[in-house]
Amino acid sequence: MQKLVYFVGVAGTGKTTVAAKAAAKIPNAFLDRDTVGGRFVEKFLEQQGLDPDDRDSQFYKDNLRDLEYDTTLDICIENLRVGQNVFMISPFTSELKNKQYLENLLKEAGKTKVEVDVKVVVVTLQDIEQQRKRIEQRGTDRDTWKLENWDQYETRVNFVPEINWDIPEENILVFDNSGPLTKEKVTNLITFIEK
Repeated sequence: MQKLVYFVGVAGTGKTTVAAKAAAKIPNAFLDRDTVGGRFVEKFLEQQGLDPDDRDSQFYKDNLRDLEYDTTLDICIENLRVGQNVFMISPFTSELKNKQYLENLLKEAGKTKVEVDVKVVVVTLQDIEQQRKRIEQRGTDRDTWKLENWDQYETRVNFVPEINWDIPEENILVFDNSGPLTKEKVTNLITFIEK
């Protein structure tokens, strides 16, 4: 079966790092929404005289958020259609709540749940300080706004989003990414994805 795996969670929990470890063992189209839409979003925000790293502005939410997610979705559909496994990395909070999202995705790809095994890995941490340290360590420009406005940005790191998709409960894994990402943790993740 093809694999469609969503790595979700708030910023700084390590979604991309965790997904990359799994990707080293499972061939896939690796679609990090920040990478897919980042350059375009920054350009649009700059043209509006806004901070190119601010993904919390009302302009971003009203005009660019769905564009970024929908573009990532289109690339996912294309890859599923031609038989690739796909890893999707981003919070996907709204999409996970929408039961029809997954049904529409598979229909557009010409696939069924018999052909595509859908999994969700919710990446969490134990504490907010660890989140901040990880955001600082990765040192990306898009995190500048978060760090400068930490009191406004700070979110629960152990947040588990509402998941309304019609997938078995055993296809959802809450992955505690606190502490080192050990070989054992990665092995357990691979087992979850492959089973």
